[in-house]
Amino acid sequence: MTQPQTPTAPAAASDEESLASSTNEASLARSVARSAEIEADLDVNPGRYRMLTGVRPTGNMHLGHFFGTMSSWATIQDRGVDTWILVADYQVITDRDAVGPIRERVLSLVADTLAVGVDPKRSTIFTHSAVPALNQLMLPFLSLVTESELHRNPTVKAELEATDGRAMSGLLLTYPVHQAADILFCQANLVPVGKDQLPHLEQARLIAQRFDKRYGRADRKRPVFRRPEALLGEATLLLGLDGEKMSKSRGNTIELRMTADETAKALRKAKTDSDRVITYDPVGRPEVSNLLLLASLCGAGAPEEIAERIGDGGAGRLKAVTTEAVNEFFAPVRARRSELLANEDHLLSVLRAGNEKANAVADETLDAVRTAMHMHY
Repeated sequence: MTQPQTPTAPAAASDEESLASSTNEASLARSVARSAEIEADLDVNPGRYRMLTGVRPTGNMHLGHFFGTMSSWATIQDRGVDTWILVADYQVITDRDAVGPIRERVLSLVADTLAVGVDPKRSTIFTHSAVPALNQLMLPFLSLVTESELHRNPTVKAELEATDGRAMSGLLLTYPVHQAADILFCQANLVPVGKDQLPHLEQARLIAQRFDKRYGRADRKRPVFRRPEALLGEATLLLGLDGEKMSKSRGNTIELRMTADETAKALRKAKTDSDRVITYDPVGRPEVSNLLLLASLCGAGAPEEIAERIGDGGAGRLKAVTTEAVNEFFAPVRARRSELLANEDHLLSVLRAGNEKANAVADETLDAVRTAMHMHY
């Protein structure tokens, strides 16, 4: 398979240094500057890039997912970038005793992905569990990472603090390594992330560097793995309907699959405040401002303009305006989603095609790894 060329990056600190200083302002500034360079290059040289992004099918996709990540998938695809979308079904069990209705959720996620504009003829949609060679990379990768490094990963640290004394599973501890395998198996060199996710990407870069240092080709001119880089986005942070962090587990979301009536019912319960005069003040009035922001994202105008139009109409008017904006904006997505879910055979065919392509690439990468490790017998 012919791989796109990796654009030449400006001189930067080593991956080892980057991982240790991921929260350092200078390191973050370098990442931001490099992301801006890539953003500018995408429209000029889209063929240089392969983008990988992934979602865990732990529940139904909601508006936070859409405005945080999903809305960018079709945009990146349409710019001519080789786009890969991972349905991370194996990662559902990292912190759960059971997978739940996994098949239903996987197909629902595929339907959501297609409904927001991803074209399976131009993008690759695949699942973890269907790509054995991807997961086999975990073994050599784990030998390149220390236990203390895993414990220092921000996501692992946060999960450990949230377990309330419950023992951490080995899969959760090695979650950053599994993510590295996701990225490196397909030779992705572009990963859309938020600033808080940079340590995961730096872990993948570090593993690639260490593998090439330990097992790489003698001439060192062509590494086994490409170095993935971050496409940093200013993800819009929407609060849940209760004013807390939007989360599937809290039940405070508006799901993409909801009907117009279900959306209206959910928004009527949204938390606001007692002041009838509506103003956009994210710090002083976070719940009211959250609804204004949601209406704005759905095309109702700037948050301040919406607030001025509502005036002293109070929370009732604010919720009505937001409901109308959300339902109008998502009507075509929901209609397309319903059509897709009615044709399970099509959803399965999309996954089969994506899995077939992912397996071909993964087998090629694993073959290169085994060659580098002198494990061809």
